[in-house]
Amino acid sequence: MPAPRDPDPVPPSDTVVHDARRIPLPRPGRGASQRRRGEILRVDHAGEYAAVHIYRAQQAVFEGRRGKDAIAADMAEMGRQEEVHLARFNALLNAEGVRPTVMTPIWRLAALTLGAGTALISEKAAHACTEAVEAVIEEHYADQIAELREQDPALAAELSVFRDEELAHHDHAVEHGSRDAPAYELLSAVIKAGCKVAIKVSERI
Repeated sequence: MPAPRDPDPVPPSDTVVHDARRIPLPRPGRGASQRRRGEILRVDHAGEYAAVHIYRAQQAVFEGRRGKDAIAADMAEMGRQEEVHLARFNALLNAEGVRPTVMTPIWRLAALTLGAGTALISEKAAHACTEAVEAVIEEHYADQIAELREQDPALAAELSVFRDEELAHHDHAVEHGSRDAPAYELLSAVIKAGCKVAIKVSERI
């Protein structure tokens, strides 16, 4: 007779459960290594760089249309917060001699296209873009914070502040009808998938 199945299996030793997500623990030496730190700074710089250009493109579209002053101002405000994040990562890259991703020109074009394209569809599509992008960025920051909390508490604390601001952008988008956008489920899924691929690529190159 087979043994009864454990109803609450213990997670493997190389993972922890955090906010209902499984977060890989750093391998011995990995979290503190210069290589890993370079990956973290490079990908975070890339993410903030793209976010700045998404908001700039959306702002530019809405500023040129009648009756869109309020959403143009929203995009400008969120863009300014992303610029603060980007400036911090620029400073860290320069101070620590970490190069940006070689994909920077591609991410700029993709971000401008995504921002302008969703804004041209509708306000709600623009908000759906914000919700999707910020959901991925927030989760990414949460994973990094869990990894860095012991190795580099100062950087983890900075990322926590940035994460809170990304969550505020996400919630603002939901409150303003992101989920009523045309083809919301498809649009959100495509944007999230693209963001996740960009994260993996930017870490490496």
